[in-house]
Amino acid sequence: MQDKKTDFGFKNVSVSDKTDLVKRVFNNVASRYDLMNDLMSGGLHRLWKKQFISRIPRNPTTNLLDVAGGTGDITLAYMENTRDLKTKATVYDINEAMLEEGRIKAFDKNNFKNITWECGPAEKLPFKDNTFDAYTISFGLRNVTEKEAALAEAFRVLKPGGTFLCLEFSQVGNSTLDKLYNFYSMKVIPLMGKVVANDGDSYKYLVESIRRFPDQETLKGMIETAGFKNVVYENLNKGIVAIHQGWKA
Repeated sequence: MQDKKTDFGFKNVSVSDKTDLVKRVFNNVASRYDLMNDLMSGGLHRLWKKQFISRIPRNPTTNLLDVAGGTGDITLAYMENTRDLKTKATVYDINEAMLEEGRIKAFDKNNFKNITWECGPAEKLPFKDNTFDAYTISFGLRNVTEKEAALAEAFRVLKPGGTFLCLEFSQVGNSTLDKLYNFYSMKVIPLMGKVVANDGDSYKYLVESIRRFPDQETLKGMIETAGFKNVVYENLNKGIVAIHQGWKA
């Protein structure tokens, strides 16, 4: 039987190969990942994440699952703002090198209480049904090999009434801005990656993955298909990124 194909940037690769290819990308960029985020976005990613984090429920007993949590930006900021002994968070990522960077950052910030770090794929979460109050995935869904399976897993592990939140690069509505953004992302960012992170190819993939990612309405439909209700999205910076949110009834 022929292996199913999926996207890896502008290339089509087998589903069985994509996971390893993505792991390789993030192994290569882990040590410079946070620095490159600041440089590529001019610091805007911090504002996007701040707005995203403000939507996560802030109850004393919230149990958060941060999938594709990488170096822990979302979890660490959220836990810093709660500082409640009953609030728990799990950072879950397929790449151990990214998680290790996150653990180091958490230790440096003295912000590691009630945070666990687990490695594995988004499509097969090692958690029981109805476990978490909130599920977040920030700039990670486009790297997931089987996005529909990951969304189904998000629905499964959330408690009834739980919140799903996705922050991801999206499609710019303004044609002039889109052309400028396309030039910057396709030409400047890989060069920046080559100079700063000594890895232009990985950043070439990352920007290509943005162009292949579903637009806002398509992603909204995918989230609804997974079972979520009242799905909404908000464009930030004219749609360069978008926050999608839904609830498990």
